[in-house]
Amino acid sequence: MTASGVDPRIWLQTGSAPAGARRQLICFPHAGGSATMFRDWQAHLPDSVVHAVRYPGRAERIDEPAPDDLVQLAARIAAAVRPLAGSPLVFFGHSMGAAVALETARHLETDGIPVAHLFASGSRNAPLPEPEELTEEEPDDDPTTIARLISLGGTDPEVAADPFFQELVLPYIRSDGRMFHAYVRAFRMEPLLRCPVTTIVGREDVDADCRPWPELTRGPFHEEVVAGDHFYLTSDPPFGLLRAGAAVG
Repeated sequence: MTASGVDPRIWLQTGSAPAGARRQLICFPHAGGSATMFRDWQAHLPDSVVHAVRYPGRAERIDEPAPDDLVQLAARIAAAVRPLAGSPLVFFGHSMGAAVALETARHLETDGIPVAHLFASGSRNAPLPEPEELTEEEPDDDPTTIARLISLGGTDPEVAADPFFQELVLPYIRSDGRMFHAYVRAFRMEPLLRCPVTTIVGREDVDADCRPWPELTRGPFHEEVVAGDHFYLTSDPPFGLLRAGAAVG
């Protein structure tokens, strides 16, 4: 447990460290996602120790309240990550996870802990939404939420129709959605990052998070467009980009 009282073993699902691994790769799930999304990544990234963030309110932490403040959530993740800072820290966040990674990196860099590279997946370089675009929240009733999940491509329709899935998963999916919407409304441009940022966005992704990433860092920026939609990484995880970009970062 860290001095802040945050236990990294609770917050991070960690793969077996490969011999000679030189980096710590911290993976941040999307809204409604969990650490299980990254359970197979360690075998493909032998130069990194892969850690997947375990958000409260789901999977192993289902009995805990789901988070309702994204910046506070990031502060607690930063406390869990601090003990890993003896080797380079590389962040990979998908969709909402890209925003959580951004805020976690801000917390660490403010405390003098460098981040080697931030990969913002399911997010593209674009202006922030205008205020009028944020005035109406989407309904978060069950049918709307289920239809949204299926349209994004990350959930099988048969699974989404299962009553047990709906009872267990829909509450924290809706909670994540409300948390992220509140974060987007209150988003601030500073503090600026110092690390390199790479965005990875599917060519057919019409649901990508929009954020002016080059204006959020003093480091270099690059956008990589790949085949697929919002959940391109389900069938084709960006292992090559992570290896190459992390080496540069």
